[in-house]
Amino acid sequence: MSDESIYLLLSIIVLSLLLFPFVTRLIWILSVRRLQRKWKRELNEIELKGQLQRARIISLFFVLFFSFLFNVSLLYQN
Repeated sequence: MSDESIYLLLSIIVLSLLLFPFVTRLIWILSVRRLQRKWKRELNEIELKGQLQRARIISLFFVLFFSFLFNVSLLYQN
């Protein structure tokens, strides 16, 4: 692997790790509020944990994808 590839990979990982908790929290809050409006009640503990697991999975792919796009655009801009 070249130095450029290692730098790109490390940059993607670092940015993803920094963004992950914030994006997870945002997705979780939006998901919980949407379900509360839809069901017209507060969610119980099991439902909240389920939504948190769902938010983590979604945010993992989301931050990896956009971290990749961001770093590629910075590294390979003309």
